[in-house]
Amino acid sequence: MFVISLSMSSFWAQSPTVNWARRLDSSNGPETITNVQFYFHDILSGSNPTAERVVQPASGSSPTTLFGAVVMADDPLTETADASSKVIGRAQGMYAAAGQSEISLLMAMSYGFTDGPYNGSSLSIMGKNPAMDPTRELPVLGGTGLFRMARGYAEMKTVSVNAGGDAVVHYNVTVYAPASNGQ
Repeated sequence: MFVISLSMSSFWAQSPTVNWARRLDSSNGPETITNVQFYFHDILSGSNPTAERVVQPASGSSPTTLFGAVVMADDPLTETADASSKVIGRAQGMYAAAGQSEISLLMAMSYGFTDGPYNGSSLSIMGKNPAMDPTRELPVLGGTGLFRMARGYAEMKTVSVNAGGDAVVHYNVTVYAPASNGQ
């Protein structure tokens, strides 16, 4: 019995052989690296909000973190931090207050470009946004058009927040996408 269990434990302890380098090297050809910068305007107050809370936090939830709140957004993306600057796209999706002890948002958004060199293309960004950190980083998980099969990261810095919760956030996005997308 001891011999059988020793040989079985030896079998299960062995790692499968995987050639990760070959998998990582098998690409669809050359990539382009694109840097896109824009400003995200999340407007919760006023007569024309671009973000709306659709789920209220549970009673007893922290009033500071709003844990459990869910917001749907259709926020403008502009060239500069000024809300009246040229709109180059929209961020559509949702974010939820996911932190019980910190202001941390789970964001799932599509950043669609409607003007400029990326018109008709979009980026999908999803991840944890620790909103009170001076700089945050979220992953780019994909895209459409010029950004089809994109990967990369978005660095975000809050420019301003007012008493109504309206925020302006600077995005600096680095995108890797197949060159065959036409960039």
